[in-house]
Amino acid sequence: MAQRRAQSRTVIIKDTHRGLWYEDGKLVRVVTAGRYQVPRRWLGGRGTDVQLQLVDVRERDLTIKGQEILTADKVALRVSIIVQFRVTEPHAAVHEVENYEDRLYSDVQLAARQSLAAMNLEEILTNRTRLSEEILRDVKEVAGRYGVAILRADIKDLVFPGNLQEIMNRVLATERLSQAQLVEARTKAELQRIEADARAEASRLAAAAEVDAERLRAANAAEVRRIYVEAEIAALREREKAAAAYEAHPALLRLHELETMRALANGTNVRLYINFDREERPNGADAKE
Repeated sequence: MAQRRAQSRTVIIKDTHRGLWYEDGKLVRVVTAGRYQVPRRWLGGRGTDVQLQLVDVRERDLTIKGQEILTADKVALRVSIIVQFRVTEPHAAVHEVENYEDRLYSDVQLAARQSLAAMNLEEILTNRTRLSEEILRDVKEVAGRYGVAILRADIKDLVFPGNLQEIMNRVLATERLSQAQLVEARTKAELQRIEADARAEASRLAAAAEVDAERLRAANAAEVRRIYVEAEIAALREREKAAAAYEAHPALLRLHELETMRALANGTNVRLYINFDREERPNGADAKE
């Protein structure tokens, strides 16, 4: 019977996956997104057995729910943890462990138990970030060995025993009240500080304005004095010029006197007394008028 070749099948790999290409059970290569023709064996004969296994490389969440763990001070807590991860090395994720998601679940669970067992209840309540960081640190290196990168590991829920839960609710309510009172006190102190600063600034501005006003008054007074002095000096110079003119021309002085007398004579209640010297006659006799 003649041998016939079976048709190859087409496999399309998306960007969200990677493919592990096996030939006769041996990993040959890791293929990325694209279209691939996967050959089949010869029908009725021997040929290469080709298999293509897809591995999801998208970011995913894994939730570890309701883990009951004892703290360092022997308080039983139920903890839920959420882990964000992605496969970075598909061949390691498939070859190093039987199921990388189950292994990751176990590793996170163990890391949470170790971290919580080393912390007391108060530390856990006041510093959940530290707990998340410790779990992430412990799991990150282990998961990297089988090709999985841990992006985040956070405490999602903490559940306490019934009586402890009631106590914690009261403590939290007291803390919230104390925080509100602290905020109110800080706000009041800040308002008082702002008001004091505003008053001080207003006083400073008023003092500065008064200084400026005083400086302006002093400058104005000095300017008035300067103008007055300059006017006095100008008047003295004019008088000095007039005196020099009168001295050089006595007739001008006489004319000025006559003009002054005429101006005075125009007044109704003004009397003028003019003294004319008599000419003396010879030998003491009076001259004829």
